[in-house]
Amino acid sequence: MTPIHIHIDASHLIEGGSTTSAEGTAMYLYLLENDLAQSRDRAAQAQAEAAARARRLYLARRAARRAERAVLRAARANAAVQ
Repeated sequence: MTPIHIHIDASHLIEGGSTTSAEGTAMYLYLLENDLAQSRDRAAQAQAEAAARARRLYLARRAARRAERAVLRAARANAAVQ
C-alpha cells in the first residue's frame, strides 16, 4: 500500500489570531479533523479510480487476447476449407 500524504491547510484558522478559548480550541480541532477526513476521502477516491483503471486495462488486454485467438481459429478454419 502506498503511503498517504496529507496536507492540512490551517491558514484560514491562524489568520484570525490565536485561539485561547475552549470554544476556539474545539473549533480548531473540529476543522483539523474535517480537513483530515476530506484528505482521506480524496485519497480513497484516488485509490478507487486507480483500481478501476487497472481493472479496465486488464479486461481490455483479455479481450485483445481472445480476439487474437479468434483470428487464428478463423484462419485455420479457412485454410481447412480450401
